[in-house]
Amino acid sequence: MASAHDKAVLQAIFNPNTPFGDISGLNQKEALTDDGDGFDTELLKQVKELETRGVSAAEAGDLEGALQLFSQAIQLLPGRASAYNNRAQALRLQGNTAGALQDLDRAVELSGSSGRTGSQALVQRGLLRRLMCQNDEAREDFTKAAALGSEFAQQQVVLLNPYAALCNRMLSEVIHKLRNPDPQVH
Repeated sequence: MASAHDKAVLQAIFNPNTPFGDISGLNQKEALTDDGDGFDTELLKQVKELETRGVSAAEAGDLEGALQLFSQAIQLLPGRASAYNNRAQALRLQGNTAGALQDLDRAVELSGSSGRTGSQALVQRGLLRRLMCQNDEAREDFTKAAALGSEFAQQQVVLLNPYAALCNRMLSEVIHKLRNPDPQVH
């Protein structure tokens, strides 16, 4: 059974637009829709059930089971971005960054970089790119997600701004000098 902290971590992974441990969608500026339009209603229902079971399996620590469920969802509706995004998170938890990036690329492509799933995929891909020191590509993903209303992505855009980083570093140095004056200077 997953602890509250484990669930908060998984919530942050599967719903990166939310603050750590908060309810999905809380910090969205606009209500983003899912990518369910245009799919057969019954098939979409089956796929959403598979994804829900996959998230539950991941929360319980069964990443292999989660991956199988997400892959089944992809087989049923290969044109739906959500299952690719979810599978990418499970792959990332397993340490398969290349596989996660491949699924995130597909999720971004299928979502058209729009909607809730597109925003989540952009944020997750931006985080992976940032970890890989691909800051220009990460900034591009975060900028697109920020335009969709992700406050987390907006924060990342600011952090990746070289001018903001320089200003923050200079400000930190000034504050450090004010708090720790050099005793030799009179």
